[in-house]
Amino acid sequence: MTTVKNWGFTPAELRKLRSLRNPYGIQRALDAMPYHLADTAWSPRRVLHENTSHCYEGALFAAAALRVNGYPPLILDFEAEHDTDHVLAVYKVDGGWGAIAKSNYTGCRYREPVYRTLRELALSYFEVYFNLRGERTLRSFSRPVHMKRFDHFNWMTTEKPVWFVAEYLLTISHTPLITAQQAQRLHRLDSRSFRAGCLDKAEKR
Repeated sequence: MTTVKNWGFTPAELRKLRSLRNPYGIQRALDAMPYHLADTAWSPRRVLHENTSHCYEGALFAAAALRVNGYPPLILDFEAEHDTDHVLAVYKVDGGWGAIAKSNYTGCRYREPVYRTLRELALSYFEVYFNLRGERTLRSFSRPVHMKRFDHFNWMTTEKPVWFVAEYLLTISHTPLITAQQAQRLHRLDSRSFRAGCLDKAEKR
């Protein structure tokens, strides 16, 4: 008799996650959630119940939803200069890499699985990854991290903060996307692109 994994989720939680079906469905669920600015590190279960998340929590939620729907739970970390890092869930279909992400910026979310390498995928975020001064800030990307390494912490369902994943991402190597010379020659975003990238941006009150 085959045992169906539940990873600690309740039957109702599993039904909700399985109803998302695929990466695009998971992204739609993330897009429907309000973006919040609190300094939290909720597990996917907590995100499911609160129905809100930020970048880091959204990536973990997406990784859990990918796993429940038959994909490996993989996350990727972007490092930035004069800006916050960005975490996203990545997946592969027919040899192409795609991404699922929650972001307060319009262009830093979903990617279709058409990128041949993770470097290509990461570069697709370069032009739309900027800070409030309009500077393009993306500098490097990590290798994919398989979330099974955190299963002993019950990362998918714990009620405790899951900062341990973020702390791990700080320890792993990252691959540069551009050289120091290229970084020095970068121009600021034009005002129209800046406004488009900030569309519906959540702000602190």
